Amino acid sequence: MSESDTDRLAALFVESSGNTTLSWLLVLVLCAPLLGGIVLERYEPILFSVVAITLIVLPAITFRDPTVMPPWYFVGLICLPVLWETFAPQPLVTDVVPNLALATLGLLLAVELHRFTSLRLVPWFAVVLTVLFTLAMAGVLSMLRWSADVTFGTTFLLDGRSQDAINAAVMVEFMYATAAGLLAGVIFALYFRSRAGRSDSRMSASIVSRTDEENVEGVVLSDQLGISVRRQTQLVRAMQVVLVSVLLYGVWTLQLPVTTNAALALVITLVPAVLERDYQISIEPGLALWVTAAVFFHALGTAGLYDAIGPYDHLTHTLSATVVAATGYAAIRAVHLHSESVHLPRWALFSFTLVFILAMGVIWEIFEFFVDQGALMLGLEPILAQHGIDDTVVDMLFNTLGAILVATWGTVYLTEVSEGLATQLEERVGARRD
Repeated sequence: MSESDTDRLAALFVESSGNTTLSWLLVLVLCAPLLGGIVLERYEPILFSVVAITLIVLPAITFRDPTVMPPWYFVGLICLPVLWETFAPQPLVTDVVPNLALATLGLLLAVELHRFTSLRLVPWFAVVLTVLFTLAMAGVLSMLRWSADVTFGTTFLLDGRSQDAINAAVMVEFMYATAAGLLAGVIFALYFRSRAGRSDSRMSASIVSRTDEENVEGVVLSDQLGISVRRQTQLVRAMQVVLVSVLLYGVWTLQLPVTTNAALALVITLVPAVLERDYQISIEPGLALWVTAAVFFHALGTAGLYDAIGPYDHLTHTLSATVVAATGYAAIRAVHLHSESVHLPRWALFSFTLVFILAMGVIWEIFEFFVDQGALMLGLEPILAQHGIDDTVVDMLFNTLGAILVATWGTVYLTEVSEGLATQLEERVGARRD
């Protein structure tokens, strides 16, 4: 890991008297919602202001130098919701602006973790994480508001409107968060490109060597299941046969949701074999069984089990989330193994896996919403259906449970997959670079 690589995120911080003055003035602006929240007993603006002020001034406090500040225009993005509500003639009618502020806070958090912990990032990876962080926080906020309404009787989401109306409003919020995350990603990527070679040296992170304690020792899942590898392969084949039967049943009965879900599930069960054959990425039978079981149970659900068994939906969402989380973990760790400039300690792998699944959950709910609404507009039976805000949030909660299971106990089974992906990166890139 070269020192020049570890310095590139320091380009976020600049040295100039003008930047220092404007940044500190904008920090004072953030004190307004803090004081207003205290007076009005509103906790959201208090939390936002405290987090924002802390992240902005932490480097200055750490180095005991008030000039170590992020660019004033980034601080301005964080203050934009406050400035808009104060001076604009019309109130905000979009959540893009608040989510853009949240994305900027996410980037500051990534840079400061890079500087003050053993985490090491490069600009492109920090930008990708910022986009995912923005989407993940939108999902977390919805789950927290819903949980508070159900537990304490508040009305953050459950305010008397119908389940479908609230769900539609939350989907719009998710779309705004997605737009803001992508916009922020473009802004940050262009900024780092324009600032190449210019930075505040005090924010440059030191080189971190990878220790044995942070390496993940692999465990073969097939050896832990208590059944032979041959029987595991037979189970996969049996589930594929059942999926073909479900597919034929859907075609025979003209049920589009059953047909589509069974066909997609059948294709997904073939992915491990394709990865192993065409890309030399080892997918041992236990992992293939894991993937196949997740999509198998979902396909059975569309054939009638979702309606017949209430908790069945929770089981399939948890299983599906474990597969998505495993995919995210394998990809993130492959970057860690491939890039000498990226160092992800175990706590970072755990955290980023959760962020990934939360972000993917938001994207999935948006996709499901569009499919549902499109089917209704065309007079078709929806392939994927949403059933109100309770259904959406509970699905996301079980997605989070699946991610926690993988991030806590499942990562050791993905070591060979991560190493295989890293090898593919090496072969395609040709050299270790960022």
